[in-house]
Amino acid sequence: MPKWVKTTLKILSGIIALVIVAFLAIFVYVIFNKQKVLNLITTELNKNLNGTLTIGALDPTFFKGFPGVSIGLKNVVIKDKLWPTHHHTLLDAKDFYVSVDAKALLKGTVSINKIEISNANVDLFTDSTGYSNTAVFKGKPKENSKPGDKSSSSTQVKQFELNNVNFMVDDRKAFKLFKFEVQDVSGKMSRSADDWRADIQLKTLVKSFSFNTKKGSFLKDKLLSGPFNISYDAKNKLIVVAPNKLNIGDDTFTIGGKFNLAKENVDFSLNIADDNILWKSASNLLAANITKSLRMFDLTKPIAVTADIGGSFGGGDPSIFVTCKVQDNTLITRAGTIDNCSFNGVFSNNYINGKGLTDENSVIKLYHFTGNYKQLPFTVDTAFVNNLSTPVASGIFKSHFDVEKLNSVIGEQSLKFTKGTGDIVMAYKADLVKYELNKPLLDGVVNIKNADVSYLPRNLHFKNTGIALRFYKNDLYMNNIRLQTGNSVVNMEGKVSNFLNLYYTAPEKILIVWQITSPQLHIAEFLGFLNARQGGGTPTKGKGGKVNLNNQLNTVFDKGSAELHLRVAKVYYKKFLATDATADLLLADNSIKVQNVSVKNAGGSLKLAGNIVQAGTVNTFLLNTQIDNVNISNFFYAFNDFGLKSFTSKNLKGFLSAQAHLTGSINNEGNVVPRSLNGVTTFELKKGALVNFTPITSVGKFAFPFRNLNNITFSNLNGRFDINGDKIVISPMQINSSVLNMDVAGVYSLSKGTNIALDIPLRNPKKDSTIVDQTERNKKRMHGIVLHILATDGDDGKIKIKWNKKRTKKEETPAEAVDAKQ
Repeated sequence: MPKWVKTTLKILSGIIALVIVAFLAIFVYVIFNKQKVLNLITTELNKNLNGTLTIGALDPTFFKGFPGVSIGLKNVVIKDKLWPTHHHTLLDAKDFYVSVDAKALLKGTVSINKIEISNANVDLFTDSTGYSNTAVFKGKPKENSKPGDKSSSSTQVKQFELNNVNFMVDDRKAFKLFKFEVQDVSGKMSRSADDWRADIQLKTLVKSFSFNTKKGSFLKDKLLSGPFNISYDAKNKLIVVAPNKLNIGDDTFTIGGKFNLAKENVDFSLNIADDNILWKSASNLLAANITKSLRMFDLTKPIAVTADIGGSFGGGDPSIFVTCKVQDNTLITRAGTIDNCSFNGVFSNNYINGKGLTDENSVIKLYHFTGNYKQLPFTVDTAFVNNLSTPVASGIFKSHFDVEKLNSVIGEQSLKFTKGTGDIVMAYKADLVKYELNKPLLDGVVNIKNADVSYLPRNLHFKNTGIALRFYKNDLYMNNIRLQTGNSVVNMEGKVSNFLNLYYTAPEKILIVWQITSPQLHIAEFLGFLNARQGGGTPTKGKGGKVNLNNQLNTVFDKGSAELHLRVAKVYYKKFLATDATADLLLADNSIKVQNVSVKNAGGSLKLAGNIVQAGTVNTFLLNTQIDNVNISNFFYAFNDFGLKSFTSKNLKGFLSAQAHLTGSINNEGNVVPRSLNGVTTFELKKGALVNFTPITSVGKFAFPFRNLNNITFSNLNGRFDINGDKIVISPMQINSSVLNMDVAGVYSLSKGTNIALDIPLRNPKKDSTIVDQTERNKKRMHGIVLHILATDGDDGKIKIKWNKKRTKKEETPAEAVDAKQ
């Protein structure tokens, strides 16, 4: 080995030995001067404290901080002067490790290389008056230092580490609470003049991050882990947190921020971003008051989110501005699910500047919103949800669709569409929470064109239907409605007053007022209205006891009322034809109330009123009618001779006026139920004629062989019929005709039981035509031979004519003969 090498190694060995001896000397010095060193450290640290710092014990560790001197402190406690009043200890550390500079220590000063704190509690407390226990760090007034006095030199920390530390900022005046369970924090600090930089690795559980304890905590019970790069600009008194990846719970965020220390109440701003986070996860990071509102919605796929949070630690809520981008997602709301949903969203708690950072001044904005609701496509250019205390949604809803897609929206309990197109342009404003109390406001139109639709409860089908719905304030207007079924064409205009209020609270109280016109109406095509409504029932309750909207629509059809005012040019029903028809109808509670019906028929007019009670396949009715000057032959023909078999339209001529009060039953096909009619009818027949009436012509063959009984004319005929089931009681009446006179009374039966008494004088009425005095004419009317005839049922079902023997023996009146027979 060369001599210079040996010499060099000896020198190095000597230097190392000297250093070791020096450090051993220092270590021995600390060991044997614990109390002195402890007092020195305590005194140094207390210089800038306005309170007390106590250290339970000191334990030097030689190798841990080599080449410095490491000192372990036990039970380090810092209290401010008012601790006896509020009992909030600023620091209570069971283990406090300090590594100090050995050279500085020998000079009587302390330079801290590293601090480790374990198993500690840090409580920064501010009471309701604004006093804080951090006042312990407000230094005492500085004394004039003597030249060469270095005891007041500042203490610097180069490294730090925290383990199992509970850190809390409890500000009772500003209602702020920040509480962290620090599992592990380690960092290194470097200085350049008064500036510094720190690289920190963090792992902590957030128990509270409340800017306003009245509204709840951000990041509650979330684990934060990741690196922080923090720098301090002394000139601007600004702490900058460089953007970096940080794990919050199961999600990774990019987080950066700034803290401005120039003001007494530190201002801050935080910038947070995540390109792939679930809606629920994002909403759960916010304060409870915001989370509650956002939980009314959910998105099934991850979204991109940014958040800017800014404010002051001195008091008040922070400003919050959140953005999100949603693409081809599924949005779940209380009103239903929206598929293929895309939009750009913004949340702000400062909707209108100057009105405060409050829930009431918060807004959610959704731009370029598109989606499908139950296969119904729609767009909303801009939607707003204002006031998160009582959130109200507003916007303009637009949609163009095939009307078949409405079936899945409104259900198929009432209406079913099979073809046609629809357009919706609707401005809306709706309370999202208390919508049953605060009803939505709608303003817009729904247009349906060329639609085929079936009204299922009454089995009615309409072709080429057009509907225009106009929502304005609380009312609903239904315009330009065109319905076609079979040969009928109906044009309708309608209105529902207070529609939106009633729809949500009492749909059964809805009244639709219709103005209906038609060039021709075939009643047979609308007989479904005679049926009791099928299906429906009591609306079922959904989650939370809320009524399903589809069921509410069903209730409107089922129990709502409709007032119809009809003006129809031509009305057809089987053989019946009427013109210039007008009517007022009220449909409610499975009943139809008919008023002010007026039609022209058979050269005259008919007026009627009444009601129909729908009770299944058979419906009861009450009818009051007035007939004025109708052609009796055409009138009987139109009504199928009212069920009469031996007395038909072919047997009658003249002009009929009548009044009737009838009750009965009618089936779903529009036919009167046999034996159900009851009531009274009175009539007057002018310029009448009885043509080929078999009961008269049968008698005439042998009684009046030289008179023309095939066409018996009379000027006026009055009578009354009492109807009781299948029996028609003919009140006694006189028939004065051109060829004979007769008195008639009895019972005509639609089945069996016909018993009609006829008293026919043989005297020819023509002989009395010269008698001017009516009283004298009436006296001679029954002079001479009088035939007493009885019309009864024959074995073949036809009317049988025979002598009325009882009448001839007892001289009974026709009415008495009827009573005797019965």
